[in-house]
Amino acid sequence: MSTPILVTGAAGFIGYHVAERLLAQGRQVVGVDCFTPYYDIALKEARFARLTPRNSFVPERVDLSDPAATRDLFQRHRFERVIHLAAQPGVRFVDPVPYASSNLVGFMNMLEACRHAGVRHLVYASSSSVYGANRKLPFSEHDGTEHPISLYAATKKANEMMAHSYASLFGLPSTGLRFFTVYGPWGRPDMAVYKFTHAIAEGREIQVANAGRVWRDFTYVDDIVEGILRLVERDPVADPGWNAERPDPATSAAPHRVYNIGNDSPEEVNDLIALIENALGRKANRVDVPLPPGDVLETRADVTDLRRDVGFSPSTSLRDGIDRFVRWYRGYHGA
Repeated sequence: MSTPILVTGAAGFIGYHVAERLLAQGRQVVGVDCFTPYYDIALKEARFARLTPRNSFVPERVDLSDPAATRDLFQRHRFERVIHLAAQPGVRFVDPVPYASSNLVGFMNMLEACRHAGVRHLVYASSSSVYGANRKLPFSEHDGTEHPISLYAATKKANEMMAHSYASLFGLPSTGLRFFTVYGPWGRPDMAVYKFTHAIAEGREIQVANAGRVWRDFTYVDDIVEGILRLVERDPVADPGWNAERPDPATSAAPHRVYNIGNDSPEEVNDLIALIENALGRKANRVDVPLPPGDVLETRADVTDLRRDVGFSPSTSLRDGIDRFVRWYRGYHGA
């Protein structure tokens, strides 16, 4: 029997979809989550409940910021490959403690556990928010990321540097994935697609930053999952263009790489709202607000490296993705 794959954050949005796809492929999955109340726990429980009846799924409720609990998890299961998606999300600053606990301490515990367990490949979630104040578009993994403008982004940049150091010091193979504005069924209710859909469906107002003149590289969740699963099965290698005089965590001689996963086709938020209105058959009640601190006007992913190395890049159109999301939304909410 093959060794199971560990998926952390399995009750979360992306983690749930990754676990679901792996199970559909006949893989054994150990799914970990600690059900933090960043948003409605009932949605997390509903996702988890869809996974737990599967014979090849082992549910684990573990707080990875607890080093003893993390060590125990790795002692009870043997993992060769780990997909680490558990994190405190969100660029809007509220309370710094959960970010430090989940994204820094929890990530360190994961690195230590993987090191001592001899894990063959750790794939972990980074974020497009690490590009921060960068003005060069599209965002490339080979650009500098020294100016994050949110605490969340700073913790994700720290994750990349921590993983790179473990790859350099201990040879721990790892790959960081910079996700770009992921959406889809079972999505997070604090993100624009879900939040706008829910408000429009209920006839409530939506707050639209910068009069909707904001562009995002909206990426459908199935495309994100495809990229993750293609990468986790391969070993990270040094980029042939790596410059020893100017080492970069994205391209280094250590077994560590960083990839963008985005649609490489930014859409204006006004167009997103129009697609949701069309799918719901209702007009939005809009209220214009300033761009919040920590947000940027535009994101766009350069996916050249991803396409070159795994022969894939996201391609689901926003129209198709929104139609699928709204169908799920209607079913889940009984709308």
